[in-house]
Amino acid sequence: MTSPTSRRTLLGALLAGGALAAAPTLPRGEIRPGPPPRPVKPGARRTGTLFLGTYTSTTPGGTGIGVASYDSATGGITSRTVVTGVENPSYLAVHPTGGTLYAVDEQENGGVTAVALTGGTFRVLGTRATGGAGPCHLSVHPGGQWLFSANYTSGSVAVHPLAADGSVGERTDLVAHTAPAPGPGQDGPHAHQILTAPDGGHVLAVDLGNDTVYTYRFDEERGTLTQSSYAALRPGAGPRHLTFHPGGRHAYLACELDNTVVVCGYEPATGALTPGTPQSTGTGEGTSYPSQLLVTADGRFAYLANRGHNSLTRYAVEDGGATLRLLDTVPVGGDFPRHTAFSPDGTLLLAANQRSGTVTSFRVDTTTGAMSPAGAPFPAPAAVCVLPL
Repeated sequence: MTSPTSRRTLLGALLAGGALAAAPTLPRGEIRPGPPPRPVKPGARRTGTLFLGTYTSTTPGGTGIGVASYDSATGGITSRTVVTGVENPSYLAVHPTGGTLYAVDEQENGGVTAVALTGGTFRVLGTRATGGAGPCHLSVHPGGQWLFSANYTSGSVAVHPLAADGSVGERTDLVAHTAPAPGPGQDGPHAHQILTAPDGGHVLAVDLGNDTVYTYRFDEERGTLTQSSYAALRPGAGPRHLTFHPGGRHAYLACELDNTVVVCGYEPATGALTPGTPQSTGTGEGTSYPSQLLVTADGRFAYLANRGHNSLTRYAVEDGGATLRLLDTVPVGGDFPRHTAFSPDGTLLLAANQRSGTVTSFRVDTTTGAMSPAGAPFPAPAAVCVLPL
């Protein structure tokens, strides 16, 4: 969304209208770097499945979770089907085994829904209430046994257990962001993201309304969160999404209201996050509502989506992750890039452009990090999340 106010306005409109093996849990304090990009031979074709998160209660809008095929060699996207029965699935995540898809139900009575992906079919397993309003983000703990979600409108985060078949159990925790006080122009907290740190023992929640990133210790036996610290951004920053460097010692914040990016230090032993000096998005004067950053698996480049500027900013990552050096910006080829993601091999970047209702693709040069358009824009009404598998 363009701002907390416009998100609340949209939400008001919306409200009117086989078995999985558990993945191994990462030991506390251990950092596991991401895998390097898989090499692609010249001329080779790599196809995969692309899931699309949408708003179903807008006009124009989606009809559920879109399912398409994509070609990482050409950037071409072909529609396949739609998973219906999920309202406003605006953010998606997949289980570490790849057998279950999870979606938020961004409504007043927020929920999280599980969809089985086994056997080449898509079957909705059920929905559980998040205990809050307007959930806009969710993630799966690396151990595969817990699901986290962030309730934007009510400013809280929730924890649910995951069963062996991937279905979601009854909520085990709900934590409201009651302090510090809301930032300038905010009516309260607005949790925008929740994710597990690379050490596996800490969970971080980004709150746009409070200009704060909270760190929680996570009890993997009970499924509960205990706050251990918080990092305050400058008033009015509007932090939106946090992305870790593969080394696990640094993270990058996209701040949508003051049009900045912040490099943060991270201490795995304590989970403490230390924000650095805000820096440019490369989009000039004004607010461009940056949405999120991606970092390549080798940790050499980072990419920022700018919704107001309709562009992607490329950074060189230097000093072991401690520095972002702005390189350039390129047009995204659509209107309002809400979310971006890499293909699994790291050679394709896809962008969900909410207002133009399109997904655009870019070839990523793994040596220079340069981006070039690939394929034609793919029509996808109210596309707000892309998840290529």
